[in-house]
Amino acid sequence: MKSKQTKAMSFLQLAAERCSTRSFRTDPIPDEVIGRILEAGRLAPSAKNLQPWHFTLVQTPAMLEKVHACYSRNWFHTAPAILIVSGRYENAWVRPADSYNSLETDLAITLDHMILAAAEEGVGTCWIGAFDLQVLKNALGMDEKEEIFAFTPLGYPTKDFTPVPKNRKSLSEMTTYR
Repeated sequence: MKSKQTKAMSFLQLAAERCSTRSFRTDPIPDEVIGRILEAGRLAPSAKNLQPWHFTLVQTPAMLEKVHACYSRNWFHTAPAILIVSGRYENAWVRPADSYNSLETDLAITLDHMILAAAEEGVGTCWIGAFDLQVLKNALGMDEKEEIFAFTPLGYPTKDFTPVPKNRKSLSEMTTYR
């Protein structure tokens, strides 16, 4: 039982310390680190275990330049890799009662798993949702049925990077016990 408590505290500490990185070193991320980050996404839960996602890891200079065109922030251009999670509505579970499609939820879960795995590896990330979707799809050669809701740069934070303290509501403000 003690090891479970230690792991829970370790996870809570990771969740508390993880923050968006907007200042990257350009040195590459080792393949084994990338592999563990991607594996965390592969292991993520999804509705009915359909795993409707696809991971695209952009690392080559030519492809990075194309993808950079979808998001104009200068700091974004310094990351040595970009991880894009996509999927198709037709591959996701649909709730029969109201036709809710789980794709967005499933993609968010897998990306969050990979962002937390990256944080554990010391790799910085920043969830990006405000981007030019058509520019990104064109850069990656994706068709219209492929959906992208968010992506993240991957890279080691610069030495001068200072995490912004988290400002969160208290549990009592967001929890109802019945």
